[in-house]
This record gives sequence, C-alpha cells and structure tokens, in this order.
Amino acid sequence: MPNKKMNPAVRFAGAGLLAFALAGCSMGNMFGGGGSSGTQLANAAPNQQQLAQAAPSALPAIATQCPPIKVRPGSETLFSYAGQAGNPANLNWQAVLEKQSRNCVVSNGLITVKMGVVGRVVLGPKGSVTSVNLPVRFAVERNGSAIFSEKYSIPVGITPPNQSEEFVKVVENVQVPYVGGEDLVIWVGFDPRG
Repeated sequence: MPNKKMNPAVRFAGAGLLAFALAGCSMGNMFGGGGSSGTQLANAAPNQQQLAQAAPSALPAIATQCPPIKVRPGSETLFSYAGQAGNPANLNWQAVLEKQSRNCVVSNGLITVKMGVVGRVVLGPKGSVTSVNLPVRFAVERNGSAIFSEKYSIPVGITPPNQSEEFVKVVENVQVPYVGGEDLVIWVGFDPRG
C-alpha cells in the first residue's frame, strides 16, 4: 500500500483551525497590559433599575464575551519618596502591578465578573516602613464610559528583614449587562488621587 503524505497546505490550515477553536473557548484568565484611555474615573456601579432595564433586551452572551483586563497606562507603578521626589536615593518604596486576571460567568444577559491583580512592594534606599496602603482602582468600561469603578485600599505588611512583599486583590460579583455589539474593557491601576 503506498504511503500518502498530507499536503503541507492542508496540515497548516488544520493547525490554524485548531488554534482558532481553542482560542474561542477561553473565558478564564487573560494576562496583558497596555490599551489606552484617558478617562478620569470616580466610583460607579449600575443600580438595580439599570440592571432590570438591560436584562429584557439583553442578548444571550457567549463565552467569548468575557471582557479583557488591562492595566491603565501610567498607573502600573506607584512611588513614595522620603525627600526630593524623583531622586532614586530618596526612594522610600515602590509598588508595581505584575499580573492581572479575570473570569466571567454568563447568565440571563449578565456577565458576572471576578477580577484580580497581583503586585509587589519593594523598599528603596530610604525604606524603613513596615506597612503601606496601596490605592488600587478596578473599572469596567462600555464603549469608553465607566459602568463600574471602585477604588480599594490594600494594606501590605513588610516584615524585616524582607525588603519586598507580594500583594493580591480580588473583586468578585461585578454584574455587567450585555446588550451585544459593545466594547467592554476591564481596567486596573494605582489611583493615588483623593
């Protein structure tokens, strides 16, 4: 019986279809950064009336509709100085967002989002603190407008002789009405404004 080899073009197309199918199935974690939005955010959340109004006209959301999560540009680091700001010799501590993730459950025209961030606080040359409170904001935007925005104060303890410490913040049960054809994005970042 002759040995038949598969055409390379057919093999390439098959591999591409498999990769596309696997990518479409994912609605769990997504790590990434970047994006662009200059929106100034205040605390916001949809009220029960808005949720009720959106639900009857909501299209059934599919698994691929879990919004991406991104770090807002310019908010990935936070610095504290003892003395002249910007001088590395006067750095008390710095905090950095390292990873972000989200997961969605879709039901009855609502996307229920669980989102989180992992970061680290590192002491600088002037660092002598044993605890800091980090202002981290999570926001969900629809077509560039905030439909959820909340700032959290995250306490981080640094136990000597450690010079750094990891922190984690998870926000659960954020409900987003899905009406189809919209651009949904989850943003996270440090927000030191009052």
